[in-house]
Formats: sequence, structure tokens, C-alpha cells
Amino acid sequence: MTSLSHKIYTLQVNKGYRMLNITIRYGDINKQRADAIIVNLFAEKKSKLLKIVDNLGLNQNIQRTIDLEDFTGKLYETQLHYAPNSAPFRRILIVGLGYEKDFNIEIARRIAAISIQKLYKIGVRSVASNSFDTLKNGLSSQDLAQAQSEGSRLSLYQFDSHRSKKSNCDIEKLTIIVSDKKNLVDVKRGVMIGKYASEGTILARNLINEPANVITPTALGDFSKELSKNSDSLRCRVLNTRAIEKLGMGALLSVGQGSINPPNFIILDHNSHLKNQPLIFIGKGITFDSGGLSLKSVSGIQTMKCDMAGAGAVIGAMSAISKLKIKQRIIALIPAAENMPDGKSFRPGDVVKTLSGKTIEILSTDAEGRLVLADALTYAKRFNPCAVIDLATLTGACITALGHHAAGLFCSDDLLAHRLIRSGEITHERIWRLPVWAEYREQIEGDIADLKNSGGPPGGASTAAALLQEFADTYPWAHIDIAGTATTKQLNFYTPKGAVGFGVRLLTQFAQEWSANTKESRARNPDDSF
Repeated sequence: MTSLSHKIYTLQVNKGYRMLNITIRYGDINKQRADAIIVNLFAEKKSKLLKIVDNLGLNQNIQRTIDLEDFTGKLYETQLHYAPNSAPFRRILIVGLGYEKDFNIEIARRIAAISIQKLYKIGVRSVASNSFDTLKNGLSSQDLAQAQSEGSRLSLYQFDSHRSKKSNCDIEKLTIIVSDKKNLVDVKRGVMIGKYASEGTILARNLINEPANVITPTALGDFSKELSKNSDSLRCRVLNTRAIEKLGMGALLSVGQGSINPPNFIILDHNSHLKNQPLIFIGKGITFDSGGLSLKSVSGIQTMKCDMAGAGAVIGAMSAISKLKIKQRIIALIPAAENMPDGKSFRPGDVVKTLSGKTIEILSTDAEGRLVLADALTYAKRFNPCAVIDLATLTGACITALGHHAAGLFCSDDLLAHRLIRSGEITHERIWRLPVWAEYREQIEGDIADLKNSGGPPGGASTAAALLQEFADTYPWAHIDIAGTATTKQLNFYTPKGAVGFGVRLLTQFAQEWSANTKESRARNPDDSF
């Protein structure tokens, strides 16, 4: 079973998607050869449409459409027209941008997505679109181009690795037409960043969507090794069960001891040669969470292959970061395990000793994510990091608090929180800061050990964060609870049903800005090698 799973995993996750090819050109869109062109218009500037399609025999038809208010330019409104034989393109898709004062980066991303999706459905193969570079509204050409690149590419994602009939991306090429030559360099840069961020997001989606018999802790480690082999900047090391035991990672070991698939600890290191303090990302890698002996309900267990969404996001972000050649040492730590019921499983009432030496009393084996993260947060200390950020599908309580529209942020440093929130606003992977006050620490005070792994229902997201904070006391730390944002049940612009890949673009954006704003720091600790 293991070898078969690994074979499927190698074939599908490594080679299971095809990216939309995007090129950038300076010129007029009405001269572009394509199966279809996309023209984006603000509601108050519909007249510009006539200038764009002038002398193509479409004026009368489109003017009639505007006069009858069949097209008003309202946000996300679309209308398809067919071009005469004299035109170099066959179709024109008009897309409403709403009112100019409301235009922002996320709207640009969504507009790109719905435009491409509509043309994909009718079998279009080549598309040209006017760039957003002249629609700035106070926004940079680079950021808008990145949004256009991301929305176009991510909207076409489909996960069909295990279907006998595969779907095809009929759209082979998108040409973005830049009308102002001075914006050409910025647009090219933005499209390139969007490409790598999209690739990382798709990588994460694939990893998370794969079933648990494919993505085991071992398979996740093997994929990370393969990723590093294909990168100039990434190094990878995977610590096996024996190495984990030797280190004293009792919390990680306890979670994984009930499964036939052994736990491991994955280390991905970008720019290991740099002497500055590293930035560290930690991703919860529970490849399947049954709840252990505190078994989940039938409905609750069905999506638990996605409990490694934090790990998937971190791996996807590291892929994007390496391709962008970000000049900062960045390390990803992934505690990977499968939480299963068995005669060897850890039990409610057990006490486990963490890597830090602190002990934790187990009240629920279903509160396992905070246990594996505790050992990872402690391990991070050996690198003398400038900041540590962990991502985890950690608590249902966070979903109760924020729904599916934002992830919960718990942070020990105001500047770090500010930078993360800003990156989340740019990428629309939004996060909302929640408290982790001393009072929440009191709820997890242990009865027979230093701590207990559950503080009960009240403030469940904050008490879980309070436990993590116990192991992140020597560096600026942020915990992002993505339980409500990691997956979705329906297509929403550029996020498909299933895994979203939430966190990849957030971390990539954050890493770019952190690198740009951080000077060379003190030499790394001599104990920071693996």
C-alpha cells in the first residue's frame, strides 16, 4: 500500500497541473490577434469602449447595448460580442469594473478570474486583455499586474488527479496589452511575481487535496526533498522517528505513535549561506486527523486530510520564495504526523514531555496540533530567528469567531502583527488579530503537569494560542489559525471547491516586504546547523 501511494503521489502532485502562459506586450488591444479580447470598463466611463473598438464594425451594436442599459458597467457584469471578419480577434468580452473610486487590488484579481473563467467555458484558446496599468486609482502598476496574473491563473485550477477523465485547460495563452510604455517594466515584474505566487498556491492546493493514503508524513518529506533538488536555494533535511526521539520531541512522537505511518520533522532552508537571522515559518503537518482515541464524528472526520493545510501553505510559500530569489534566510519547519486510534495511541490522561522539557497533560487527543507545534516552536530557537510565524488548522473555535472570511492572528509583537495584517490586505488572505492575554494562560494550567492541552470551550482559539506561546518566548512570534480559511465548499472567483492554498501568497508577500525592510543582522548562532 505504501509503495502504491507513493507512486500516485509522485505522478500527480509533482506533475498534476498546467499553468496558463502569460505574455506582456505594448500596443493597442484592438490590433491583437486572439480568439477573444477582454475590455475592462468603469461604470462611469462606458464611452471609452467605443474608442477601443472603433472602425471594427461594432460601434452601432455596442452603442445600442449601452443606450438600452443592457451593459451598465456595474461590478463583475460581463457581456460577450462577436467581432466582424475584418477584426484580428473573434470575440470581445466587456467586463464591468464598478465605480472607479471603489477599485482595488482584490477587484482586479477577481475581474481577471471571472473573465478567464467565462472564456474558458466557451472553449476559447487564446485571449488578450488590456492591462490594469491605466486603472491605478492610487495603486501601483506592479501590484495590479500581479493581481491580474494571480486571478487569471488561479481561476483555472482543477484537481482531477484521481478521475479517469481529465479536464483540459483550453486557454493556452493570455496576452496582457500595456498601453503606457513607461509601465511595461512594472507590469512584467508584477506578472512574474504573480506567476510564482500562483505556482506555490497550486502546489499547496494539490498537496492538501490529495487523500491521506497518498500524502503521508513520509510522502510529505519526500516531496520536500524533491522540491529542494529542483531549487538553487533550498536545502532539505527530514528527521526520522529515531532522530526525533533522540532530540526529545516527545509531543510530536506521542501524536504519531498510533499510526502505521511514522512521524517525521521536515526542515526546508532557503539561503542557508546567509549570515542574517533567519525568518522561520512553521506549518502544522497532520496528514490525517482522526482525533485519535478522542475520535471525531462521522461528519467531522471527512475533511481531515486537510489538517496539513498549514504545512501545504508553508511548502508552497517556500517554493515561491526560492523562485523569487528573496535575499533573506528563511527556514520552514514542518512537524508531520498522522493522528490515529490504535493500541499504541496516546490517551486522555497521559503526560507527554516536550522538547523544551515542559510537560503537557492530555485532556483530548483531538487537540494534537498544538502538541506538534510546541516541539517545532522549541526547535526554532536553535536558529536564533528574527521572527517565527506558524500556520495551522488548529481550532473550530476560530471558525466560530471569524467564520470563513478571515484567519485568526495571535501575536507577541505589534510590528510583526502590523506587517502580517498589511500583507493579508494586499493578498486578500485576510487575518484578524485576537487576544492571547494572561487570563487564557490560566485556563491551560496543568493539574498534574506543567500544562494541559485543552482549556475547555470558552475562548478555545485563544487558549490554544496561549499554549503555543509557552514555547515561543524568546523571539517575536505569530500564530495564524487557518481552520476557517483553508478550504471552501464552492467556487468563489479564483478559489475552487476544496483546498484554497490560503497562506501561500500571504507569506510570500510578507517575506518580500520583510526582506526589503530588514538589514543584515547579527551572525547566526553556531548551533543553527541541522
